[in-house]
Amino acid sequence: MLSYTEENYLKALLKITFENGSNEAGTNELANTLVVKPATVNDMLKKLKEKELVEYEKYGKITLTSEGRSNAIEVLRKHRLWETFLYEKFDFSWDEVHEVAEQLEHIQSTKLIDKLEKFLDYPEFDPHGDPIPNKKGEIKVHFKKTLADVGVGNSCRMVAVKDNSSSFLQYVVKVGLGINNEIKVLSRQEYDALLVIEVNGQLSSVSQKFAENIFVVCQNCIIGKPCSKIKCEIS
Repeated sequence: MLSYTEENYLKALLKITFENGSNEAGTNELANTLVVKPATVNDMLKKLKEKELVEYEKYGKITLTSEGRSNAIEVLRKHRLWETFLYEKFDFSWDEVHEVAEQLEHIQSTKLIDKLEKFLDYPEFDPHGDPIPNKKGEIKVHFKKTLADVGVGNSCRMVAVKDNSSSFLQYVVKVGLGINNEIKVLSRQEYDALLVIEVNGQLSSVSQKFAENIFVVCQNCIIGKPCSKIKCEIS
């Protein structure tokens, strides 16, 4: 059985590779994600390598083995199912569910998780718009386009957030944004890429950093399928 810390490392590695669109992750990337020192990461990677969960050489890239990836996906699946349960059934806000799900994701009962998934009617996305792996370990959707990629004058639809921190999620709500909300980009400053956006008739100025943490699709995109437009203005 893996420790909580080992599971957290595997899950972090999986999320990094998804975001990078690669099978590899760097030591510094992992350290920054987990907010620990690189030396601490190296010590844990040695343990994970001994258990054949990662492939890793010092100062080199890190790759999840088949078993490591399977473990990581299962932890991620539990985490996102618990987030969905807390949000839908216990009225937790989307900025409250992450920390509680961090604790619940380490429950080992497969039967409980399968029943939880059935109870929730097999959800495909969590409250933050992130895809939930199914029982087979399949993750069908990965968003790559962000609000920062949208041209001035174009509209898009918010489908997920990259940053799940409470402070960021609260800021998103303050701006008036939520999953599936339409966003129109009105202007972009040349100097610092500051964006003026319109959401539900409300104008807001948001930073480049904010825009890079909002995943979007164009209004005609169906999640998980190619855009129906001949030329999608976002892709």
